[in-house]
Formats: sequence, C-alpha cells, structure tokens
Amino acid sequence: MALPTLNKQLQASGISRRTFLKFCATTASLLALPQSAVADLATALGNARRPSVIWLPFQECTGCTEAILRSHAPTLESLIFDHISLDYQHTIMAAAGEQAEDARRAAMKAHKGQYLLLVDGSVPMGNPGYSTISGMSNVDMLRESAKDAAGIIAIGTCASFGGIPKANPNPTGAVAVSDIITDKPIVNISGCPPLPIAITAVLVHYLTFKRFPDLDELQRPLAFFGESIHDRCYRRPFFEQRKFAKSFDDEGAKNGWCLFELGCKGPETFNACATVKWNQGTSFPIESGHPCLGCSEPDFWDKSSFYQALGPWEWYKSKPGKGAQKHAGKNS
Repeated sequence: MALPTLNKQLQASGISRRTFLKFCATTASLLALPQSAVADLATALGNARRPSVIWLPFQECTGCTEAILRSHAPTLESLIFDHISLDYQHTIMAAAGEQAEDARRAAMKAHKGQYLLLVDGSVPMGNPGYSTISGMSNVDMLRESAKDAAGIIAIGTCASFGGIPKANPNPTGAVAVSDIITDKPIVNISGCPPLPIAITAVLVHYLTFKRFPDLDELQRPLAFFGESIHDRCYRRPFFEQRKFAKSFDDEGAKNGWCLFELGCKGPETFNACATVKWNQGTSFPIESGHPCLGCSEPDFWDKSSFYQALGPWEWYKSKPGKGAQKHAGKNS
C-alpha cells in the first residue's frame, strides 16, 4: 500500500492549506528562492510521500537533537518532522538494542538508494571502543548506513568538522563525517547546536527538488551560511562607531554597545543566528549580552580565547566578515 502524500497527512492532522502555503512561502524566503517558486514548492512538497530518514548519533551531547525537538512548531520544523518516516533515532525511538538495529537495517533495505542519512556527532578513529552502538563501532555503522543512502546531512559542528571532541589534544581521534564518506553528497549544517530551521529547510529543498541547495566551500547551505554574524548584527553600528563594551557590566554593555573587545567572533563566523534567532525568534547570544563563540566554524574550540578580541578594529571596519568574499555556489 502506497504511503499517503504530505498533503493528505496534513489534512488528517487538521493543518489548513493556508498554513501549509505560509510555511512554503517562509521556507522559500529562507532558501533565497524567488516568490514564483512558492507554488512549485507547495505542489512538489504536497505530493511528496514520507521519505525514510535514518539518524545516527555518534560522539555528541544530544544538543543537536534537543535543538530540533524544542523547535517552535507546528508551522515550521515539526510540520516536516512529524511527516517524514524517521525510522531510526536513538533518543526518541521506542525500540532499543537489537530491535532498534533491525529497524535501521530494514529501512535501509526497503528504501535502498532513496533514504536520507542524518548524522550528529564526530566519529572516533583512535579506538573503535571509544563509541559503539549495539557492539558496532561508529565508523563501521557510518559506512554501512551510508552505502545505499541518497545523501547525507551532517548535523552540528561535531559531525560537520569534528567539533569539541576533535579539539586539541583530540584523545579519541575524532573526525568529521566527510573525512570518512567521500562518495556521497554531503551537506554540513554546523553550529553547536545548529539552527533547527536550517535542517528543516534543507529537507524541504531535497523533497522538492531532489537535490541539496547551493553550498559554500565548507559544504554548508549558502542560504544560512552565506553571510557572517557581523554582517547582520544589530550592534554593527556601534562597531563602526568604535563603541565597545569593556566588561560585561559597564555602561557600554548596559547601552548595548558592540562586544568585539570582549571576544565576539561574529566577524569570522558564518551563520544565520542574527536573523533567524532562537527560542521562537526571541533572541540569540549577542542579543542576550554574550559574544559569539564562533561555534559554526571549523576548530572553533582551539582558536583564541572566547573573551579575547579577534584583532585590531581596523582589520574589520566597514568590511564584511573575514573570508566573506563571494562564495561560488554549488549543489550536490
């Protein structure tokens, strides 16, 4: 029996056509698609049947899973996550042990060449015993699960670049997913944790166009990683005026001045935190009074102190974020 389309599932859930179209319009905007694409997005997505998704958790803190589970729904994130066939995800699945592994292998067999593989956490290469699932090392499970996947989404900085487990001295020999799998299209959605809506948007794009969106040189979706935090920060005018907070409780901090001298990594960090924000669009770290840590960039943990300025103000004045030259868009 054929699985119902997304349209039918939404109707059965009491979600109106109007709400669905608003979701499509918002997603098209986030992906920098033209307004004319909204109708095509709604048609293709509405007629799509539940795709099989396998989510592997490796060396991680479960923060990436928590981010997507705590997203404000149903208009965006859970609208999609309620209607994909999430056939394997340790944190939220009822099965455990061999029963869980049987479900993973059954999904791989039933949807060979069509399922999407999501991975969060780095992969330890120093010793297989550092991280295992049902007696299988992370690297062996990754290779087995990736073999017949249509594509891979690396969720979070650990899966994308190695993250905190890879930080010096890297005791487990942690590596990124792309260091192991080189023959599949991979999208990196970095961040510690990543923005839930970036994950959703990439899934929607894939369901609609059967390919991943345009990516930057680090395989991240350009729609979310094409500009630096600095480029979109509401404190940018204070930066240009050279008005900096000197401590977290001085008058500058109280007046919302720039946090550059307190170590903000916004000029060298690419992500959409400043525009999409967190907690139902309420805020993001800089708006809450804390400098950006640069968590969506490779090796962020081993760079200069979180509370040390990046460099002289003159290096960044009236310029886009360092390395913000135009990215050559490409898709997988």
